[in-house]
Amino acid sequence: MNSEQEPHLDPPGAGLPAAELFIARRLFALKRLTGTREGFAARFRQERAAIRALVDRCDEARRGERVLIARRRGMEDSSRNWSVWMTLDHLCITNSAFQQVITALAQGRVLAGKASTAAVKPDPAVTAAVESEYERSCDGVLTVLAEAPDLKTKVRYAHPWFGPLDAFGWAALAATHMGVHRGQIESIVAGLT
Repeated sequence: MNSEQEPHLDPPGAGLPAAELFIARRLFALKRLTGTREGFAARFRQERAAIRALVDRCDEARRGERVLIARRRGMEDSSRNWSVWMTLDHLCITNSAFQQVITALAQGRVLAGKASTAAVKPDPAVTAAVESEYERSCDGVLTVLAEAPDLKTKVRYAHPWFGPLDAFGWAALAATHMGVHRGQIESIVAGLT
């Protein structure tokens, strides 16, 4: 559903509904238990390719149009009124954060500050330049995943929904996160047609 006026949405950082978060935590724990570095990198590459195909399918003149979509599983309500470019901007921001966190943890360091879902919202005025920035951010995540000596680190950095994670957990999250937003872009593109 396309919207001209600003809809009333939950504030950024409001999180997921309690029941959904409960299930998401268990499913994510299972991914970390059964996953591998190679599997997370493969999923990340797969989602990246799917996102690129969706963006390419969308008319470039419409990629900056915001579309109000139904809330998808794993996505905050405040993220429902984004454009394709806003979603790519969000992925640039989060991919950069994943790189920093994984690199620091692999080096035995914990970043200062606290991870926040409210702090990674996109710029509504983002332009086509975000497409190349997004590709670079994806390259960066894949490089870190390939080069980190050990992802099963002793030090951890907390995610606001999933708690303290080692570098392996953040690698799992990077791949899973791409899938959530691939689904979001699918909904946005469908809403533009």
